[in-house]
Amino acid sequence: MLHVSTPIVQADALRKTYGRGETVVTALDGVSVGFATGELAAIMGPSGSGKSTLMHCVAGLDRPDSGTVTIDGVETGSLDDKGLTELRRDRIGFVFQAFNLLPVLTAEENILLPLTIAGRRPDPEWLESLIATVGLGDRRDHRPSELSGGQQQRVAVARALASRPAVIFADEPTGNLDSRSSEEVLELLRRSVDEFGQTVVMVTHDAHSASYADRLVLLKDGGIVHDGPAGGSEAVHERLRQVTDPDGGAPTAGHAGDEGTPAA
Repeated sequence: MLHVSTPIVQADALRKTYGRGETVVTALDGVSVGFATGELAAIMGPSGSGKSTLMHCVAGLDRPDSGTVTIDGVETGSLDDKGLTELRRDRIGFVFQAFNLLPVLTAEENILLPLTIAGRRPDPEWLESLIATVGLGDRRDHRPSELSGGQQQRVAVARALASRPAVIFADEPTGNLDSRSSEEVLELLRRSVDEFGQTVVMVTHDAHSASYADRLVLLKDGGIVHDGPAGGSEAVHERLRQVTDPDGGAPTAGHAGDEGTPAA
């Protein structure tokens, strides 16, 4: 397993099951993993491997049955629902497959929404830097219906960055995008790490998307089976093939969007 220094996110011995009796499914089986400041990590695995469950538990969207999660020095198990909500609002950014923009707000207003909800004033210089970074200077006053899919997802990334969170969790961020728009979003996530020192944890089943990461974490049957440098697309394909089809055969990773929502 790859060791990271000063993890901003640390999960230890996470277990999560669904169902009861003979129908019980173990989604996470004692998973421990940390994510360092200023790295882009890709989490991959076949459907049902536990990758989405891991992200949901680590991001405070779901609670594990046992184990601990610490984000920016805060142990999430000690928080009630209100405390978790405040943690997600103040220290975590999210980018989902669906853009989740409010249709009545402009691009700029959507970017500022987390700060507005928190009652915080935006830093004008940071806002201008964000808008310039995502390339939406001439679209800041447009509503989502006036933006392409790629532009909408870039707004979503800027919104995730707006509050300068400890970590951004991206769940299949290119799943609804064409190849060109996917490249734009992946390059933006990469830049947020390289230029802003952001920590990004991305769940994907697309090998090309994972090749943008510094680190690849592969899950199978609720456990981590590989944790190391991501490498290029071919290296990711080969790692995934070894997990999904160790006896040979074609890789199963394709464009994010070819596979339905993972079971876990």
